[in-house]
Amino acid sequence: MIHPTEQEEKEYLEQVKEMLLLAVARADENVRQHSSELRQKKQYIYENQSGMDEADMVAAGQSVNRMAFSGEGAVDRKRKLLKLMASPYFGRIEFSDGRGESQEAIYIGIHTFFDETQKENIIYDWRAPISSMFYDFELGEAWYLTPSGKVSGTISLKRQYKIRDGKMEFMIENAVNIHDEILQQELSKSADDKMRNIVATIQRDQNAVIRNEAATVMIIQGVAGSGKTSIALHRIAFLLYRFREEIRASDILILSPNKVFSDYISNVLPELGEEHIPEMGLEELATELLESRYTFQTFFQQVALLLEEPDPAFVERIQAKASFEFLRQLNRYLIYIENNYFIFTELRVGKMVIPFPFIQERFRAYHRIPLLKRFHEVVKDVQNYLRNQVQRKLTGHEKTLIWEAIPKMFKYRNVFDLYQDFYRWLGKPQLLRYLPGGALEYADVFPLIYFTMRLEGYEPQNHVKHLLIDEMQDYTPVQYAVLSRMFLCKKTILGDVAQTVNPFSASSAEAIEQVFPQGEVVKLLRSYRSTYEITRFAQRISAQPDIIPLERHGEEPEVKSFQTEVDERAAMDVCIQTFQMSGYQSLGVLCKTSTQASQVFAYLKQQHTAHLLTAESTTFQEGIIVTTPHLAKGLEFDEVIIPLASASNYHTPVDKSMLYIACTRAMHKLTITHHGALTEFLRVG
Repeated sequence: MIHPTEQEEKEYLEQVKEMLLLAVARADENVRQHSSELRQKKQYIYENQSGMDEADMVAAGQSVNRMAFSGEGAVDRKRKLLKLMASPYFGRIEFSDGRGESQEAIYIGIHTFFDETQKENIIYDWRAPISSMFYDFELGEAWYLTPSGKVSGTISLKRQYKIRDGKMEFMIENAVNIHDEILQQELSKSADDKMRNIVATIQRDQNAVIRNEAATVMIIQGVAGSGKTSIALHRIAFLLYRFREEIRASDILILSPNKVFSDYISNVLPELGEEHIPEMGLEELATELLESRYTFQTFFQQVALLLEEPDPAFVERIQAKASFEFLRQLNRYLIYIENNYFIFTELRVGKMVIPFPFIQERFRAYHRIPLLKRFHEVVKDVQNYLRNQVQRKLTGHEKTLIWEAIPKMFKYRNVFDLYQDFYRWLGKPQLLRYLPGGALEYADVFPLIYFTMRLEGYEPQNHVKHLLIDEMQDYTPVQYAVLSRMFLCKKTILGDVAQTVNPFSASSAEAIEQVFPQGEVVKLLRSYRSTYEITRFAQRISAQPDIIPLERHGEEPEVKSFQTEVDERAAMDVCIQTFQMSGYQSLGVLCKTSTQASQVFAYLKQQHTAHLLTAESTTFQEGIIVTTPHLAKGLEFDEVIIPLASASNYHTPVDKSMLYIACTRAMHKLTITHHGALTEFLRVG
């Protein structure tokens, strides 16, 4: 039996759909009209261009551009209306302001819907100031901020809905924790091949992060499954809405860990009505900044070596270059060479002498110019000095002599020579090693970029107005020093210190604060992804005392022991068969290394349809995915199988991080298999 109130709500939903249908028809006509007018304008220009002068052509081109822009706006409005048709809204509050005046019901959806016939807002965008109360308050006193000030009052009613394909599946009316029931239902669903928007289930602490307008640098430390990436993307959507006159999607840059993750999150912003945001990997940025002058190891290759061949000297080099002390040493060396690597001597050009104090003074006069860029300015000053002395133009030979002599007064004139010398100066030349073929180790890439920026200068990327950095824990102080110089804009930085794939070069939120002292740190401690049992199980590997698991219960994770690898693989087949009958959509088989993943995939594909995710993969799919924890970071699966969890396979600090990441990818079910002794990271007691 339908509750009378629910019946009224269903009738109102039909009314809203009728209004939306009329609005779609009007929008459709508007699109057709814009398209027709644009075609006519282009045809007119084509037929009359011979009689138009340059000014007429410019004016005509500007007119076409304006019409095209206006047409794009009409198409965008139609697209948003069609999206609302499927699910017009998800929440409702009734709010009366402090004057006691009653207010119409405020329905909240993914976009605003202003009905032109009634001249009123039927649906409010979730990012609108008044909508914030839906997330921040229950029944009773409430308030929201507008550009003109604070509006206080009382919420007398609050409801939440699930509307799919235009049908109301259910309605919840509750005075306390209205989100909880719907949150539980959403989290109990199967994983998708794309990250979903969370506008209907945003929690109060998440809402505060999303709507923070003031923070110059927002640093989000979120435990596994806290939704930090989703929150960061919703924050970007909010900022694009709030500052739509100042910032566009193309003004934002996301530094993403890999192409698969980029694909996984690609639906969120378009679902929220925003355009695609430019994305870039850190290695792409490095190649650009080094102007492709060097070949270098990737971060993925660095971690692969740590997993497969953990050479102590390699670990030492990584650790040494991942500390704040290393950054301080780089800066001390740059000061040292400034004061000690110039060998000032008098310069003889024919019979004329340019005294060394003059040359020294001119070098120091240009202290604001990068060191290796000063030679040009000093040469010009020396030439002027000499020209004034001889009272004539200088010959080509004299100019060449000066051009050759001035740079020779500095000990090294090449950035890489100075970078090599830095390790000699440090007394640790063993910290610089090359890979076969002369490629740089990954740990040297950003120190070299930092040197290049300081010694040769750089152009800040001022076209970027907001930078989003994901997986913050995998960046070193030197990398942050480079990013802080390249991008002078506001930043959102997010990650989880417990999920570093390389514990030898990890950064904490507190460490990042040292690079960005103006940063505002927010900690998200509630985990939503995994069941209570899986979250608690993962604590065996890496205890996170502050983590708050959501009370969503499921199966206890299973650790299955076998005598041989053949037995273990047979058990994996059984697990996969069970998965295929479960109704779940995604299963992650997470192996420690890419080599192991390839071997397991080769076995599984003989009997099952499976997909192998590698460092070269660009898309994330549903079904059975075989990959590594490194590549699975940020992803989630209904079910996870972790094979080969033996003591011989998982025993180093890097292995421990990988095992923790693998466990925390599971939403509903986790199975761990091994033959031989179980890794000590999972032993109880």
